[in-house]
Amino acid sequence: MKKQLAAFLAAFAWTALAQAQGYPNRPIRMVIPWPPGQATDLAGRLMAQKLSELLGQPVIPDNRPGAGGTIGTDHAAKSAPDGYTILAASSGPATVSPLLQKLPYDTEKNLAPVHLVGLSPYLLVVHPSFPANNAREFIDAVRASPGKYSFSSSGTGATAHLIAEWFNSQAKLKALHVPYKGSAQSLSDLVAGQVVYSVETLAATGPLVRAGKLKSFGVSLEGGSTLAPGIPPLAQSASLPGFDVGAWLGLMGPAGTPREIINRLAAESAKSLQTADTREKLANIGIEMIAKGPEDFATYLKGESARFAAIIKDGNIKLDP
Repeated sequence: MKKQLAAFLAAFAWTALAQAQGYPNRPIRMVIPWPPGQATDLAGRLMAQKLSELLGQPVIPDNRPGAGGTIGTDHAAKSAPDGYTILAASSGPATVSPLLQKLPYDTEKNLAPVHLVGLSPYLLVVHPSFPANNAREFIDAVRASPGKYSFSSSGTGATAHLIAEWFNSQAKLKALHVPYKGSAQSLSDLVAGQVVYSVETLAATGPLVRAGKLKSFGVSLEGGSTLAPGIPPLAQSASLPGFDVGAWLGLMGPAGTPREIINRLAAESAKSLQTADTREKLANIGIEMIAKGPEDFATYLKGESARFAAIIKDGNIKLDP
């Protein structure tokens, strides 16, 4: 029996190796669990184009939006683990949503990290009329009047909401959360003065800051961001050492995808990110390139899950019924 099992495992390993050596020999599908035009879609399409060039086979974007990205993510997780389905993954459906609701997939068990592409930085933005010139003055003013001020988000349980809650907790602020259905409406009311502040993606807030419609007191990445010149990191400007967070975007595959294929996809992804053209296009989408291979990406994901789990627990955050 042991000999038969050993022979089976050896045959299985040989088949997997043979598949990997000939990989890819047909088109690859990239599941994008968001509608066209969203940041993950734009980054996914860019990576699909670059991988097509490097792998010598078409990598075809397949948009499967719905339920905050969880429908497409579940579809990818349940696809054949043969390297011909990959996922344009992001923090919302892969890290945050599984902590807030029961889903038909387990990110750690059902998906395999391939490559981290980058992070979307967040800005602390306030209405221009707010009487503060920097993050410290802003924090002092809000802290002095608990419950007086309001902050908006793109929705309860959204990544932006959780990052804002973490900022509030670290800065010891008590403010009223006003959730919206999307960042556009949230920031529109912030510009109109209906709410006082928000912590939202650089991609969404940057144009408003440059136009003078909002002012920013800091960026969420501890080392600052090349995409936000002149805006200091909140870790520094708000005296919050260790405050370092963003919404990640990367590539994943179904669990069980042969390691040789994972490594090939990761190597080609890393190669594509080394080009100035790719970096420039990611920057235009609002993504700070931060590359990590499969093992480092897996470690990073565990850390992010632990961080957001703590934020949710400390803030007693629950999805609206």
